Amino acid sequence: MANIDAKEYKEKTSSTKTRLSWLWSEYSVIIAFVIIFIASAILSPRFLDMNNQLNILMQVSIIGIIAMGMTVVMLSGGIDLSVGSVLALAGVISVLALNASGSILVGIFTALLVGSFAGFLNGLMVAKGRIASFIATLGMMAAARSIALYIADGGSVSGEVAGFTAISNSDLWIFDVPVIIFLIMTAGVYVLMHKTRFGRYVYALGSNEKAALLSAIRVDRIKIGVYTLIGSLVGIAAVIETSRLSSISSSSSGSQYELDAIAAVIIGGTRMTGGRGKIIGTLFGVLILGILNNMMNLMNVSPYLQGFVKGLIIIIAVVFQKRE
Repeated sequence: MANIDAKEYKEKTSSTKTRLSWLWSEYSVIIAFVIIFIASAILSPRFLDMNNQLNILMQVSIIGIIAMGMTVVMLSGGIDLSVGSVLALAGVISVLALNASGSILVGIFTALLVGSFAGFLNGLMVAKGRIASFIATLGMMAAARSIALYIADGGSVSGEVAGFTAISNSDLWIFDVPVIIFLIMTAGVYVLMHKTRFGRYVYALGSNEKAALLSAIRVDRIKIGVYTLIGSLVGIAAVIETSRLSSISSSSSGSQYELDAIAAVIIGGTRMTGGRGKIIGTLFGVLILGILNNMMNLMNVSPYLQGFVKGLIIIIAVVFQKRE
């Protein structure tokens, strides 16, 4: 009887550990979000203020849109370091097109076109040129920033069309328009990745590229599509960034956005090797970064240390992924 009881106890213990392991594996980012949210509420009474909560959503909207595209890229086994520079380039050219045409639609279309084209070029270099995504997008990062600086003479470019600032400074009910755009883009990428053939192919590519090729998946087309997608989302982010103050800086706009986007994706549980991750995880990863930034500001932490915190979070997240 004693042996039977001991065996049953071991089985129950093993079952409990398995369930807890599965719970942590699947929902660790949500658990982390809840813990950080509660800790922030305790540390600062101002944190729970509704205006502060809405401000957090507004602050993460641009990085959130970029992070959705970065998730797709990293799920495919790649990475895009050029997003910040491409945002600056798309913003500069779109403002020039806006001023020349006097049309807000032309400005928006130009930003989408520039972002998509830059992403397409990245995809071509990775898929057809067989260049590692790190190197290809690093080159695009330098090139895009350089072109933006040249066009704007190293300074800022301001919009001259009334109404352009309404894109980022309008609201619907209690939510700012950029927040609504972010949530719509999140829903769109979620459907793309979890409900379409393209999404299944991206997961297959990230899991095993050779197996994907043997399964008759057009790997090159998927890679080009992935980078074009993130380029398009960067174009949307550029419109929001530019319309906020109706201007864009060729030198500082988009600076370190790639770090924030990659941090959000990794915190959200997407593996850097590709093939595993969720769009919902990235959403919570973006929110966690937003809360941490907000708390550091509320607690008067030096802005020079905020990059250190983000880097530390990336390292910790990767360590946990390795342990899994």
